[in-house]
Amino acid sequence: MMKGLKKWRLFSLLAVMTVFLAACGEEHLSTLRPSGAVGKEQLNLLLLTTIIMTVVTIIVSVIYLLAFVKFRRSRVGENVIPKQVEGSHTLEVIWTVIPIILLIIISVPVLISTYKFADVAAMEEVDENGEKTALTVNVTAKLYWWEFEYPNQGIVTAQELVVPTDEKVYFNLIAADVKHSFWIPAVGGKMDTNVDNLNKFYLEFDKTSEGLKEGVFFGKCAELCGPSHALMDFKVKALDRPAFDAWVAAMKATEGQTASADSTDLGEATFANSCLGCHAISGVGVSGGMGPNLTTFGDRNRVAGFLEHTTEKTAAWINDPEYYKPGNLMTGKYNVSEEEAQAIAEYLMTLSVEK
Repeated sequence: MMKGLKKWRLFSLLAVMTVFLAACGEEHLSTLRPSGAVGKEQLNLLLLTTIIMTVVTIIVSVIYLLAFVKFRRSRVGENVIPKQVEGSHTLEVIWTVIPIILLIIISVPVLISTYKFADVAAMEEVDENGEKTALTVNVTAKLYWWEFEYPNQGIVTAQELVVPTDEKVYFNLIAADVKHSFWIPAVGGKMDTNVDNLNKFYLEFDKTSEGLKEGVFFGKCAELCGPSHALMDFKVKALDRPAFDAWVAAMKATEGQTASADSTDLGEATFANSCLGCHAISGVGVSGGMGPNLTTFGDRNRVAGFLEHTTEKTAAWINDPEYYKPGNLMTGKYNVSEEEAQAIAEYLMTLSVEK
């Protein structure tokens, strides 16, 4: 009776897990629902290897079960020894040649795709005016946030990557402190960001992110990098080319934008005195800031990559960043009151290039 109950408990557990896993196909973060050419090709490789492994598993299982049934003692008797086949050249050729063929079937498309994804020669192509034709983004991974510089456009942002659709977007990847890994599950990747060398690759975005559940694709760090590795998220807004060009123009229009310590707004004045040394609020510049660029803070999807985008959560983050992201480099930097933190949060929500 107890054995029967245990079996039903196991069955129930598996059924519950199936229900939860069924929700893993969210379009904004699932590798099984790719929204780009790279992700689709990687999915095809995954399906190819899965099909081959499944066929091999089925064949081996069938052979095992047939042998188990055919040569069971109750059928052949106690003293029967099946025909021995050790040293059979035929069998040795079969179980040597078939795996080689399967490995070739897998390795050829994998190698072709690997070299295809690594072809970044177009990053250096220029037009008749000497300007580079491909969109390039310099990605710098830090503890625990992401910086995105657009060198050809002369702008920089953080935590939220903005890209155009229907064209290749090239990435230069590097880390500022420890090894990280850049990954947008629904579009393709992943690629390590190292301290000592530059990695390059490209992605393509087939659709805008506007119609997704939260209006963005989710990006992740895929390399264990410290105590807050799981919270090192970023978001991706994919726009059509005209909308992307408008965003770039809006970012360039923020050149020279700053906060005044003499402002009558408590949030702006406190920000100027306590935060401006690490956080820029102009999108024009280069990478290398101490803290994330906050020019587009009001347009973001999350606070610190994962918190709900509200003034309350922003103020809570400012008051105690270590509580939310252990080991982050902002901890201990600010010495502001709760009233000032709330005022800064309200001020940050006004920083926008889209509204």
